[in-house]
Amino acid sequence: MPETYEQQGAHRHGNVPDQAHQRIMARIVYLLYLVSLVALITGVIGAVMAWWYRRQCREQWLDDHFRFQIRTFWIGALYTLASVVISLIPPFNLLAGLALFLWFAVRAIRGWISLERQRAPEAIDSWLW
Repeated sequence: MPETYEQQGAHRHGNVPDQAHQRIMARIVYLLYLVSLVALITGVIGAVMAWWYRRQCREQWLDDHFRFQIRTFWIGALYTLASVVISLIPPFNLLAGLALFLWFAVRAIRGWISLERQRAPEAIDSWLW
């Protein structure tokens, strides 16, 4: 992937985060996503951080993590809307929220495990896990 103008300028001025720093930021995003299961605003903060650090990423496998995190946020937002609609149907009201909770938790944990193994997340383009 060719460098963007922001990356070229940041690289010239020494502002490109190194791989260790980007790994820490990816960990923080996964942690914020898990905390968002209780405090929703941390998910938004995590998505903004993933977007910001993806713009500066120089390692493909880390770029894949930030992409996975951004997709997790947007797919999760869509699933949340669907969950709200489904929860209006009495037998499914608890199941919809539980399914969303489990989907988000599993996706964040699997991504974090891949990060610790220094591998790209599996099935980045998947809408499931």
